[in-house]
Amino acid sequence: MAEVVAEPSSLVGTLEVHRLSVSYGPVRALLDVSFEVPAGSITAVLGANGAGKTTLLRSITGLVKRESGSAVYKAVDLCALPPEEVVRLGVAHVPEGRGVIQELSVEDNLRLGGLWRSNRPELLEGLSYIYALFPPLQSRHKLPAFTLSGGERQMLAVGRALMARPELLLLDEPSLGLAPLVVGQIMSLLQHLSRDSGLTVLLVEQNARSALSIADRAVVLSLGEVVVSDRASVVAEDSNLRHHYLGF
Repeated sequence: MAEVVAEPSSLVGTLEVHRLSVSYGPVRALLDVSFEVPAGSITAVLGANGAGKTTLLRSITGLVKRESGSAVYKAVDLCALPPEEVVRLGVAHVPEGRGVIQELSVEDNLRLGGLWRSNRPELLEGLSYIYALFPPLQSRHKLPAFTLSGGERQMLAVGRALMARPELLLLDEPSLGLAPLVVGQIMSLLQHLSRDSGLTVLLVEQNARSALSIADRAVVLSLGEVVVSDRASVVAEDSNLRHHYLGF
């Protein structure tokens, strides 16, 4: 079974977001956002619709141009790189909406995620690893992606990202539209990958309860600004914070 590679040094593998600001014309989406994602940990980014969560991930991976600030990983500012160079640094981004290619088979989608693998044995090893993580994908590997359920498509989206052997995984609303049982399975998998394989995870979620149950740290955004950045357990126990910003 393949392993998800993690950086051995917590300093090298830490993502440092520093005073990141993004605007869409006159509309400010992010303002001086700063926090760290320690290597081998899960950091949850929480907040209501319009808080700037998706913009945060897209600016880190170069899909949205930042106005100022930085997101430093392995001593490189990811915001200054084109998306393909971000991938080469070991960063994978699973966007909101389970963006798989519907007409391609499950296995062809996974193979696309493994384009950076250097040889066929590595590619086959990667496929075996993903099928071990997500058994439903193996039984449907020849079927087109549009035949999958919502939960299976989310498994495919995560599996495709893992095929690149990332060290830092960014996920945007992986629980969106999924049944509670499937949400639990996805969250358990992320926790397993972080704790057992050393994967660093930046998780954007509206399902704050689920995210806080697996996260080590939490960042709460409101209207593009950081309200709090602290241990997930501290955020989960703050009833006033939860009521005003997280809806529970």
